[in-house]
Amino acid sequence: MKFKILLACASFALMTGSAMAEEPIVGSWKRPNGTIIQYSSCGGDKYCGTVMTGEYKGKSIGSMAGKDGSYKGTVNKLDEGKTYNGKASAKGDTLSLSGCVMGGLICKSESLTRQ
Repeated sequence: MKFKILLACASFALMTGSAMAEEPIVGSWKRPNGTIIQYSSCGGDKYCGTVMTGEYKGKSIGSMAGKDGSYKGTVNKLDEGKTYNGKASAKGDTLSLSGCVMGGLICKSESLTRQ
């Protein structure tokens, strides 16, 4: 009986541990201009980006949905006051972020470094 309880507890711990693993996009990222962006979970598979330093501190830079390092969503270009379709990929200490207009014909991208 004790063995079954121990086995059930161990199984539960393994299941919750993997379910609680953070996505690679979660964390603080430094833009090439020095601004720090924080991505955190904001429901389901959605991750919201917030500016942590500089002129736009506290502002949203959009949100991404996805998993396993590949995300799609929106990117706010705060200095223009516009929102673009965006995508991001996180691998190791690099977050590649891009925003596109005209159905993806014109895109701008940048690489951020994990902090």
